[in-house]
Amino acid sequence: MISSRTTMILVYKKISGSSVAYLVLYVDDILLIGNDVKMLGDIKAWLSTQFSMKDMGEASYILGIKIYRDRSRRMLGLTQSSYIEKVLKRFRMEHSKQGALPMRHGIKLSKKQSLRLMRNIKGCRTSPMPRS
Repeated sequence: MISSRTTMILVYKKISGSSVAYLVLYVDDILLIGNDVKMLGDIKAWLSTQFSMKDMGEASYILGIKIYRDRSRRMLGLTQSSYIEKVLKRFRMEHSKQGALPMRHGIKLSKKQSLRLMRNIKGCRTSPMPRS
């Protein structure tokens, strides 16, 4: 569960063998995602017996985050570009130059690298800073 004073998002996860489904609930919106179409259909059918629901089809936005898909390349992505544009306009920076991220394009990351980085960061937090 993710919550703050003004926002509460509930996330439920169901695993059955190799099938996984996530149900994300925010106020009166439900996002149902998973890797097994039959399982998702069964969950939707059960939910519709418990609640009055309307199937809105495939989600294109959730909580201001745009969901984009390219099924031919088996790609699913999320972007907050519209939120970023809104913030830039708010601060009158919409015409600012774009800059590259300080990261090599096409870099392949792994869980192993992530754990190593996390340990290094934790080590930095717990070790005293060397004096110059």
